Amino acid sequence: MALIVHKYGGTSMGSTERIRNVAKRVAKWARAGHRMVVVPSAMSGETNRLLGLAKELAPPRPGDAYGRELDMLAATGEQASSALLAIALQAEGMPSVSYAGWQVPIRTDSAYTKARIESIDDARVRADLDAGRVVIVTGFQGIDEQGHITTLGRGGSDTSAVAVAAAMKADECLIYTDVDGVYTTDPRVVADARRLKTVTFEEMLEMASLGSKVLQIRSVEFAGKYKVPLRVLSSFTPWDIDIAEEAASGTLITFEEDEQMEQAVVSGIAFNRDEAKISVLGVPDKPGIAYQILGAVADANVEVDVIIQNLSKDGKTDFSFTVHRNDLARTVELLQNKVLPSLGADRIESDARICKVSIVGIGMRSHVGVASTMFRVLSEEGINIQMISTSEIKTSVVIDEKYMELAVRALHKAFDLDQPKA
Repeated sequence: MALIVHKYGGTSMGSTERIRNVAKRVAKWARAGHRMVVVPSAMSGETNRLLGLAKELAPPRPGDAYGRELDMLAATGEQASSALLAIALQAEGMPSVSYAGWQVPIRTDSAYTKARIESIDDARVRADLDAGRVVIVTGFQGIDEQGHITTLGRGGSDTSAVAVAAAMKADECLIYTDVDGVYTTDPRVVADARRLKTVTFEEMLEMASLGSKVLQIRSVEFAGKYKVPLRVLSSFTPWDIDIAEEAASGTLITFEEDEQMEQAVVSGIAFNRDEAKISVLGVPDKPGIAYQILGAVADANVEVDVIIQNLSKDGKTDFSFTVHRNDLARTVELLQNKVLPSLGADRIESDARICKVSIVGIGMRSHVGVASTMFRVLSEEGINIQMISTSEIKTSVVIDEKYMELAVRALHKAFDLDQPKA
């Protein structure tokens, strides 16, 4: 009897009819003999609605001034959907019970709105499974050492599901979304994008970190670290589809890469519109400058992505990096007020009209000239590259946002991603 974790996104839980269909699907798996744990997101749009109410009452302030209360508020969305799903399952004649993260408990640190999971006590969940119940655990949330409710950041229900699967050593974690798998790029941008039958954890981790919205990056990190078998599939297939067919659909995220190493050089094109660039100009070129700038940014809990430092000229250099667009204003304010006065730099410039486009593929390890092909294609399209970042299996460029779709389409075609695999 396999232990299976199902995760359902907000669109899958978007109405009472969709919740009823989720209940029928989960009950089908349970009646087939599987022990079932389900992690649902809030109903589509609910988290935005709740946070919008908070914004009406009090505009956001630097830091986490309202962090605790925002987490208290946002956590109610998943609690509502979990309870509704339990009711729908019981109406189907399937014994079930719902738990909030703090009831399990899922222990986290105290970084409100961006908490990280530290441990999960699965004793209560296992007792219910042993009693023949389907267990529903709220996604996106936990509890810190002081007993305060915390949330894991947007998309955190994916992380919750994978973490629960890891803690319970589940046989598989199925992530049900509004798409039927992982594609070579976003089909809304490239009509010829293809669904991948398999993708490695390494590739998926890069794609998630580079802007692919199919899975949250922390969920992929968890899955890779704890070897959780992971599959992305659609919740909009008929609920009564044969289980064997359903279990083989979507995209399998796997550790098996050896057979693929000499196949596709590039597996996918990822992009991210949500970035902004900050440049600190005229920085004294001396040891410790990078830490002086980025240390202060890290202390403010702002994640930095692409970093570049120019060659020194006349004892000074320019230092540029990218952050999430939502963090731009407070990062610039931090640098202006706390870093620039002691740094001796000339000025700070920022640009919120940029994007990042990336090619990803484990095949890049064994093929030379992949990055140069990317640069050639962008050059032929008249697209200027502002920043470059590379790893063993990816190359990313920062470009003007208005060229993003053109770049993605050109690269998708150049690397033959529109062609079926042989």
